[in-house]
Amino acid sequence: MAPTASHLDHLKDLFSPFGAIAIRKMFGGAGVYCDGQIFAIADDDDVWLKVDDVTRAEFEAAGLKPFEVEMQGKKGTMSYYKPPDDIYDDEDVLRHWTGLALGAAARAKKPAKKKSTAKKKAAGKKAR
Repeated sequence: MAPTASHLDHLKDLFSPFGAIAIRKMFGGAGVYCDGQIFAIADDDDVWLKVDDVTRAEFEAAGLKPFEVEMQGKKGTMSYYKPPDDIYDDEDVLRHWTGLALGAAARAKKPAKKKSTAKKKAAGKKAR
């Protein structure tokens, strides 16, 4: 089920201390972005925070579960984990887990590739 508008508004308010929060609907859920980087996803009335190889162990050690999807009859997980429920009423808990997700999002951002000078020259000759 798609997240409700009130849930998405609540998430926007919840995460607003961390930067400019934008929410974009996608695949029946929504992506939650901070300063242009996706760091969480929303599904139904839940939120799932981004993890990577640096942070996954901490989520697992806390007993938190990954976001599961089913595609073409196969189940799989995504690099998003459900945070502890305390994020909604404890600022320190919110800051900790959101900080981990924002760090994972920053590490996932890949720099744009630059064309080599030889490729630029070759492309320029073809255009003429």
